[in-house]
Amino acid sequence: MTRTEEFEELRPLLFSIAYRILGRVTEAEDAVQDTWLRWEMSPTEPASPRAFLSAVVTRISIDVLGSARVQRERYVGPWLPEPLLDDPYENPERSAELADSLSMAALLLLERLSPLERAVFVLREVFAFGFPDIAAAVGRSEAACRQLAVRARRHMDEGRPRFEADRREREELAARFFDAFRAGDVDGLRELLAADVRMAGDSGGKAPLLASRAAGSDNVARLLAALLPRFRSIGVVLEPHEINGQPGAVLRDRDNKVLSTLTLDIFDGRIQTIRGVLNPDKLQHVGPVADAWAIHRKALETEGGAVDSSG
Repeated sequence: MTRTEEFEELRPLLFSIAYRILGRVTEAEDAVQDTWLRWEMSPTEPASPRAFLSAVVTRISIDVLGSARVQRERYVGPWLPEPLLDDPYENPERSAELADSLSMAALLLLERLSPLERAVFVLREVFAFGFPDIAAAVGRSEAACRQLAVRARRHMDEGRPRFEADRREREELAARFFDAFRAGDVDGLRELLAADVRMAGDSGGKAPLLASRAAGSDNVARLLAALLPRFRSIGVVLEPHEINGQPGAVLRDRDNKVLSTLTLDIFDGRIQTIRGVLNPDKLQHVGPVADAWAIHRKALETEGGAVDSSG
């Protein structure tokens, strides 16, 4: 097998590692590309290309994360990971860990960890790397990596999100939610929402942020019931799609351009959190991006009302 073939075989794994460390699709893709360049220029033949390439992409991701955190401190409004429609890496033996670590809630929880803790947690808990390989990847001793893993696991367990275990029930509930959302059915929506449900939105100040502070089943149900019918009148469509391993949807304009994504956190038969990504910079990998401000203005003109875009 040539180096190129070895790399392409491992590319899905490398991207999945980088995305979980960084929470950004574009940055993860860049990290993988940089890993390829270093692999191409390396004069040595490692005993394990998987271990070598995983170590390289991890080190690159840690470096990128350090500078990214400074940018996130200046970010306008709430920060959410870039939505991922499909994880390229599959491993039946790790399917539960892979799905759990991919959710928006889990990625936000990972944000609380230091870059080293985050990398060690991802390599150990998600991808089951041994501590010798983890130590080589992060440049620390095995003993130090074990301590990092314990601290990271403790932090994650303290705030670990809980999701509906039965995938079929979760998907059925999400389908009912999106049907009620399309129909503007307040009662139907309220029935599916947790009493303390909340909405969270990420526009980065570059798109109208529709009532991201909404909380409580009645408030959220009424807001959602009024929202989509207004936008549907100007051609916006809702396309259910699994996002970050959870039920979600992509909203598109009449020209099939991406307006936003939505993801649902579901537990105990109710929707706990609804997260929307509207920042156009975070949607470019999903497809051509719509002009959210123009659509917002047109919806206001059509309805003759007002939609809260203050976030």
